[in-house]
Amino acid sequence: MKRCLFLSFVLLVVFLFAACGSGNDDGIETTGNSEEAAGDVTVNEEETAMVEITNGEGQKVGTAELEQTDAGVLIRLEASGLEPGTHGFHIHETGKCEAPKFESAGGHFNPVDASHGVDHEKGPHAGDLPNIEVGEDGAAQTEVTADQVTLKQGEQNSLLSEAGTALIIHAKADDNISQPAGDAGDRIACGVISKALPDK
Repeated sequence: MKRCLFLSFVLLVVFLFAACGSGNDDGIETTGNSEEAAGDVTVNEEETAMVEITNGEGQKVGTAELEQTDAGVLIRLEASGLEPGTHGFHIHETGKCEAPKFESAGGHFNPVDASHGVDHEKGPHAGDLPNIEVGEDGAAQTEVTADQVTLKQGEQNSLLSEAGTALIIHAKADDNISQPAGDAGDRIACGVISKALPDK
């Protein structure tokens, strides 16, 4: 009798272990699917952009990271080797940075033909950004959200158009009202946000 009870107990334990093992297999499979799904989730190239900023001598003086948010495009700028003081900072309409004057970047990014400056009654340009402050050590670090632009392709105000766009740092402060560029002076640094597509 005891032997029968013992064998019954052993069989019950084996059955329970088999059932638990089967449950674990299901758990592993589910976790594997979750990890596979997470692995498949990649940051859309339209959602972020990295920009290398160079001066008129072709030397790298900074970087900017752009990220699409619900409020617009968040721009994180880190720069060095600049003249101390206040400098204009804009998005320009063409993704070309030909030194030393960077005139190849065209005017401010302005897809709706507005006037320049946040203080102008018909402004601002979509590419108008707040001035940046450069310390005595020549370095600047700032975050700003450009709320009239997007990194989503195909939109009128997209920074990732065929012509591309560029970030420009100017020699002087932007007065936020003078036309067409806030009397901000020479273009002293430039970085391509998106390169123009090759000619077909």
